[in-house]
Parts: sequence; C-alpha cells; structure tokens
Amino acid sequence: MTEDTPRGRFVWFELLTSDPEAAPAFYSRVTGWETAPFPWPTPYTMWTSDGVPLGGMMKLPPDAKSPPHWLAHISTPNVDGTVEQAVDLGARVLIPATDIPTVGRFAIMTDPHGASFAVYTPEGPAPGHDGEAQLREFSWHELATHDYPAAFRFYERLFGWEKSSAMDMGENGTYQMFSRKGVMLGGMFNASPQMPAPPGWLHYVLVDDVNRAIEAVKSGGGQVLNGPMEVPGGDWIAQCMDPQGAMFAVHARKK
Repeated sequence: MTEDTPRGRFVWFELLTSDPEAAPAFYSRVTGWETAPFPWPTPYTMWTSDGVPLGGMMKLPPDAKSPPHWLAHISTPNVDGTVEQAVDLGARVLIPATDIPTVGRFAIMTDPHGASFAVYTPEGPAPGHDGEAQLREFSWHELATHDYPAAFRFYERLFGWEKSSAMDMGENGTYQMFSRKGVMLGGMFNASPQMPAPPGWLHYVLVDDVNRAIEAVKSGGGQVLNGPMEVPGGDWIAQCMDPQGAMFAVHARKK
C-alpha cells in the first residue's frame, strides 16, 4: 500500500467468464485490447491497451451462483476500514479482505441494494489514472438500482463521489450523474419494472466507432441489447452481451 492510494477511483475491471479461452478473441475484436498472462497459480489473463494493464479475466468458479459478469475494483487507501464502513452502511461482504501476494489487498461486496463491487488497495501505484478515460479504457460506469438517491448516498460516504447533473428521462425517472474530482464517472437510475434484472453495474469501454464495435459484437457471437443510441452531448453508446452472457457497453465520443 502507498500513502497516496487514490480513494474512489475505478482502477481494475475483471471478467469472470465460463469460457476464458474464447473471451480474448471476442473482446480484442470489439475493443482492440490485447492480453498478457499473469503469473498466478490460478490461471489469470490481463487485459492490456498499448501494453498497459487495465483489468483481468479468470474462469468463473463452478460453484458460482452468478452468471458470467464484469466486476469493477474501486481503490481505497484501506480495504479493511472501507469494508467496515460499508457494512455499517448496509453492504454485504461476499469475499472478506484478502491479500494477494505482491499485488495488494481486496474485498468483494454488494451494496445495500444488491449491486456487486470490489475494493482494492494495491501494494504499489494504483492502476489507471485520474482525468478522462483514453481510447480502449473504461469511460462510464452506470448503476441500475431500486433507490438511486439512497445508492448515491452510500457510495458518496464510502468513496467521496460527488453528485453532478441530473437528466429527466420522463416516464423512466431521473438519471443522476456523479463525478470524482470534477471528472464525470457515470450515472445512477432506478430500473423500470420492465427491466427484471437485479441491481448491478454496467461498465462502458471507450471505442473509436460504436457501429464498428457492435458489428464485431454480432460477428463474434454476442448480442446488442440496446443501441446504437446517441446521448445528450452527441456521444454514442450501445449496450451489449458477450457470447457467455456477461453484459458490457461501448461508448464513442462525439466526433
């Protein structure tokens, strides 16, 4: 752990999949990522962009109760203290604070409404960087939940996130955006009754061209669930599912 470990920054993105042999080719076509092995006793593959690691992939345990999914790790200077605070605020611990030799310490939890996330204290410098996301990095983080004002208060207290602008979605309610140190991170909203999925995070990868990305999704055996769609400000997004069932999204900035 370093004294300047950032608080509340999304720093690592992990895919738990039923087919770790097939996933690299799919995501490389969609996002342009590369892969590199990580020397663990358990097989683990890192996602990289221009040689810089941004996440990892491992096989979903056979006894897992969840389907294939992406899990975001959020940095904190003190995993144990953050877990204790989160539990006091209503979170549930799935994997208690655990050391990864030479890497850092992490824990996995669900927030009070059931959305999963991880907290992470690295031994060295935290992965990623402050400021806006670059091409092929995760650029937006979206929480569908049952009570977004309460969810925001939970994450605000835990990570210091700031409430930003809000967008009226008509019958679909309010889309509340949030930021960290003035940089927009994502949004939260109440899922409609027409969306039966449980509360969860959806993470967007910044690509050069959304249409090109969704064609790669379809040709690679994935599904496009929503989009392409232009959002306020002129950016384009599409929400997708990989061939194993893990949900993710792509995002392209206004040209």
